[in-house]
Amino acid sequence: MIKNSFSVLGLLLLGGLSTAQEIKFEEYDLSNGMHVILHQDNKAPVVTTAVMYHVGAKDEIANRTGFAHFFEHLLFEGTPNIKRGEWMKIVGANGGTNNANTSDDRTYYYETFPSNNLQLGLWMEAERLRHPVINQIGVDTQNEVVKEEKRLRVDNQPYGNIQKAIKIGLFKKHPYKNTTIGETADLDSAKLEEFLAFFKKYYVPNNATLVVAGDINVKDTKKMIETYFAGIPKGAPIMRDLPKEDPITKETVMTYYDPNIQLPAYLYTYRTPSNKTRDSKVLDMVSSYLSNGKSSVLYKKLVDQEKKALQVQAINLGEEDYSVFAFFAIPLGATTEATLRADIDAEVKKLQTTLISEDDFQKLQNQFENQFVNANSSIQGIASSLATSHVLQGDTNLINKEIDIYRNITREDIRDAAKKYLNSNQRVIINYLPEKK
Repeated sequence: MIKNSFSVLGLLLLGGLSTAQEIKFEEYDLSNGMHVILHQDNKAPVVTTAVMYHVGAKDEIANRTGFAHFFEHLLFEGTPNIKRGEWMKIVGANGGTNNANTSDDRTYYYETFPSNNLQLGLWMEAERLRHPVINQIGVDTQNEVVKEEKRLRVDNQPYGNIQKAIKIGLFKKHPYKNTTIGETADLDSAKLEEFLAFFKKYYVPNNATLVVAGDINVKDTKKMIETYFAGIPKGAPIMRDLPKEDPITKETVMTYYDPNIQLPAYLYTYRTPSNKTRDSKVLDMVSSYLSNGKSSVLYKKLVDQEKKALQVQAINLGEEDYSVFAFFAIPLGATTEATLRADIDAEVKKLQTTLISEDDFQKLQNQFENQFVNANSSIQGIASSLATSHVLQGDTNLINKEIDIYRNITREDIRDAAKKYLNSNQRVIINYLPEKK
């Protein structure tokens, strides 16, 4: 399974410049509340069927973290009509691929098949929603799988707990304070009835968005969707009243120890607005300007020219309720934390007081145009973008409009966002240090 995690090696991979084209789609609701989005593209004989459930780590209760990610695994266990261990075999035997991923805000499952197997993809996703087998054998099996994943990707990975450290630092009330993968003790102590209750609450048609994208006949697809999904009972309305965070008004410092590293890392972290906001998109550009690529400001200064850092990044991690803007730096040689902080702060100050050059601004525009085109260059990518735009942004047509938001961001907007959100009294400094043995 693909996991959504903080990457210290870079989160923006941009390709060649292309021209964005409108992505056409149709959307409607079934009688049970399931939202359906259809995108027809008959250029290649492939089709993606995907379901995004509006449930993520933020929906978990205290001492029961990791449930949403756990279900990403658990719902491959099978159904009364798909024997345990057969899910992947069925997909592979029919020329398909499949995967799933989880974030703090949603869980996403998909299959991509040759288009003559569209019916199979719809049937499998309907099976997963209608009556998955959730029993103690499956829970125990997947618990061991998740534990191994956590050991491999987090606990024994150098800098693997950076996301956890950031969450601890920035969130005190909101459930974003917990990691997506959760804590092993919480899953170990959970009872089967709790997993069944979590499924009953969140895995319901009215909390799900079905996307079918690719080589389809729309009329025939609608009939199949009606056949397989319309009869699944609607669930109770899901009400969310998550606690709000108090503004950060004073710089604080915390220390996190990692037994898997030899070199320290220093993080300067800010809690910023929801990724639904325009300001969040401006901050995307700020982070890209500062550290995307070897010609970026921070890389060129601290890594290339002055040899003060082994690595440096500025990243804007957008989420549904709040976002995180973080600087990450690993010092080189005898460079101190104070030196790295002063140099990073100096570049932020320049952003706050001086407009970036027209050349740098045009470079940013080109990068974001590339990013948009590349994200929607495959049927799988389009399906994911359609689901994300609807579920997390509340507007499916953002798949087409979002690039215009970036195009309309100005150099003044970049300056103003840096002035508004990246001040020292609004941050948490995290000294991420080797654990003394």
